[in-house]
Amino acid sequence: MPTMQTVKMYTTAYCPYCSRAKQLLTARGVSSINEINIEESPAERATMMTLTGRRTVPQIFIGDTHVGGCDDLVALDASGGLMPLLQAA
Repeated sequence: MPTMQTVKMYTTAYCPYCSRAKQLLTARGVSSINEINIEESPAERATMMTLTGRRTVPQIFIGDTHVGGCDDLVALDASGGLMPLLQAA
């Protein structure tokens, strides 16, 4: 199996969209997600907003690529783009 890209996700503790995104990534073979809880770290919230221009969670990065939120991730998967991105060298 090819090596998976690192996945970073900005989250909050009680976020159904974060849970859905994690479920989808796990189903696609991602074994480890670097979760950053922005409720616990206001500095990380500021970093997320600077990187993405968005205030909502989740914000998902695969490697250096900002995928967006849960709906963006689901759409990427539906279009066939998620697995190639996860498996990119």
